Amino acid sequence: MIVSVVSMPEGVVARTELAEARERLGASGFVIVDIDREGDPPHDVTPLWQRLGLEGEGWEWFGTPQEEVRADYRGDSAACVVPVACGGQVSYVHVLVDRRYLVTVHQGPVALVDTFIERLPLDAPADPVTALFLFLQGVLESFRRAVTEAHLEVEDLEEEMFAQREPEQVQQLARLRRRAARLHRAFLPYAALAQEILVRRRVANQGISDERKAMNTLHEHTVQLVLLEIESLRDATRRAAGSYASLIADQQNVVINRLTIVSMVFLPLSFLTGFFGMNFAYLTNGLESEHSFLTLGLGLQVGAVAVAMYYVLYRTHWRQLRLSRDRDAVDEQL
Repeated sequence: MIVSVVSMPEGVVARTELAEARERLGASGFVIVDIDREGDPPHDVTPLWQRLGLEGEGWEWFGTPQEEVRADYRGDSAACVVPVACGGQVSYVHVLVDRRYLVTVHQGPVALVDTFIERLPLDAPADPVTALFLFLQGVLESFRRAVTEAHLEVEDLEEEMFAQREPEQVQQLARLRRRAARLHRAFLPYAALAQEILVRRRVANQGISDERKAMNTLHEHTVQLVLLEIESLRDATRRAAGSYASLIADQQNVVINRLTIVSMVFLPLSFLTGFFGMNFAYLTNGLESEHSFLTLGLGLQVGAVAVAMYYVLYRTHWRQLRLSRDRDAVDEQL
C-alpha cells in the first residue's frame, strides 16, 4: 500500500503510512490523501474507512476492488466510484469527499491521479468540493484522450486498408471495436449517475452559489460531449468495418469477372467441340478434307473467340473505361 498526503493550499506531497494519514485526516485543515492498494494483504477485512478513522458509517464498500460506478451520501460526506480511461483500459477510482478532506483509492498506478496531485500547487483548489470537480473533469478528459487516440488509429487503419489490404487489419479493427465498446460500457453508467447527481444537487440546494452552478453546468455539458465522441468512435469503427467488407466484395467481384471472361471465351469452343464430335452422317462422311477441317473446325472456333473477346472487351471494359474518362473530363470542366 502506498499512501500519499497532500497538504493544501501549499500542495506539498508526502509519502506516509496509513496511521499517519489517519492523524492528518483527523486534524483541522484541508488535506488530500491518495491510497494505492496494490499489494495490500487480501486477508485484511477491516473496512478502509475505519482504518482511516473517517466519520460516519455505510462506507464498507469504499476501497474494495470489486466495486464499479456508484455514489452515496452520508450527511456532509459523499463517496463515489468513477471510471478512468488509461489508454485502451479502464480503471476505477474510489473518491471520498468531506468539508475538510478528499480521499482517493485505487488498485495500481493511475496516470490521472498522479497528474491531479502534480497540478494541485498550480490549480490550488480552495476546498475539497472544488478539488473534486477538478478530479472529475480530469476523468472526462481521460476518456476524451482515449477516444481521440482510438479515432486516429481507426483513420490510419482505413488509409492502410485502401492502400493495401492485409489480413492483420481485421484483428486491428476488431481490437478497436472492442476498445470503443469497452469505453462506452464504462462511461455510460457514470454519465447517468452524474446526470442524476447534478440534477438532484440543483433541486435540493436552491441556495447554491453561482460558482458551483457553473461547475455543475460545465461538468454536465462535458459529460454529454464525451458521450457524443464515444458514439462517434463507435460509428467510425463500424464504418471502417464496412469499408473492409466493401474491399473484400470488390476483390471477389474482380475474381468473378475474370471467371466470367474465361467462361465466355471457352463456352463457344466447348459448344463447337461437342457439335463436331457428334456422329451425324454429314459430319462423318462429308467433312473429310483438310479444307473442311480448317474452315469449319478451326475457322468457326477462331470466329467464336473473336466475337467473345469483342463482346467482353469492347462492350464492357473498353466502354466503361471510355465513360469513366468522359465523366472525369466533365468533372474537370466543372
